[in-house]
Amino acid sequence: MRMLPRLLQHPWMDAEIETFREQVRRCASDNLVPHLDTWRRQGFIPRETWSALGDLGFLLPEMPEAYGGPGASLAYQLVVQDELAKLEVPANTAVHSIVAHYILDYGTEEQKQRWLPRLVSGEMLAGIAMTEPGAGSDLKAIHTRARLDGDHYIVDGAKTFITNGFTCNLLVVVVRTGEAGAKGVSLLVLETENLPGFSVGRRLEKLGQHASDTAELSFDGVRVPASHLLGGVEGQGFVQIMSQLTFERLLLAVPAAAVIERAVELTVEYTKNRKAFGQSLSDFQNTRFKLAECATLAHVVRSFVNDCIQRQLDGTLDNEAAYMAKWWCTEQQCKVTDECLQLFGGYGYMAEYPIARLYADSRVQRIYGGTNEIMKDLIARKVVA
Repeated sequence: MRMLPRLLQHPWMDAEIETFREQVRRCASDNLVPHLDTWRRQGFIPRETWSALGDLGFLLPEMPEAYGGPGASLAYQLVVQDELAKLEVPANTAVHSIVAHYILDYGTEEQKQRWLPRLVSGEMLAGIAMTEPGAGSDLKAIHTRARLDGDHYIVDGAKTFITNGFTCNLLVVVVRTGEAGAKGVSLLVLETENLPGFSVGRRLEKLGQHASDTAELSFDGVRVPASHLLGGVEGQGFVQIMSQLTFERLLLAVPAAAVIERAVELTVEYTKNRKAFGQSLSDFQNTRFKLAECATLAHVVRSFVNDCIQRQLDGTLDNEAAYMAKWWCTEQQCKVTDECLQLFGGYGYMAEYPIARLYADSRVQRIYGGTNEIMKDLIARKVVA
């Protein structure tokens, strides 16, 4: 019996979405979970794996039918991320979804027709190359340059910490096409297979998220058709990135809620069964108080996330609320996984136990997608304006 409700009921969660949720869970349990240990050891999930989700419409359920998608609401993508997080499947498909939305919202019709159906099916796996060795949260400081040469751009530079960098074959690259600052930033779409001048460097060894490939990328005179400039107009990249932030922040807050709930469920089960000094760990007052605190946080985080999802669907979610969701929910994720791990004692430190993996995987949530310090600064700008 679950200690927590499966999900707090909310108007956006209707019977159709619940049916979809069960289908996603079964698909991921059958096609992904049995291979996770292998993927963690090798450091990546093979690209072709995602076609199983694509075949059933689970990879990009929110894409319009005109581009090969099921045409569902954004809620369906967030449900996918919720279920994958509970099963310890890394967020590779969240990045894939972000790229698809860049193309859907800003691409030319030719670009949409060229790439979106292949992203929906899983034929293509997408990545985003933003961060550079000398530029992280401050994207206006990027140095990777794209110089127009006839009907091609020539790209030179380097990127690092790129999720899907090793496995993707469609890559949105943040480049400088003009002057210093935001107005000189553009987005170029690269089809990377057998692309001269493009190379994947190290697959980076991380603290957690071991099944998700994170790589260094190099661009040495890479020729990209000018028709691959997203939207066809230079200097729009920064605006294109910034205008997607509410959805992208939810792609981090939703897994935070999912992991918190999973951590509490695992810990309740363990403390009930683990004996110490002649009684179950769950009989000790300290254990009960800690579980009460974690269950409360799980409840409040889920309520906040549900409210943000509803506002996103209604078109009323403001940037500041999304920033709040990102920083606060991921902070609670790290806090709860730490508290739960402690109740496992020495076993909690062993990688064979899911709680240890949840703890290690959670830490990056406070860093990627804009650090939590950046989130607080952006909130403060509105508060004190």
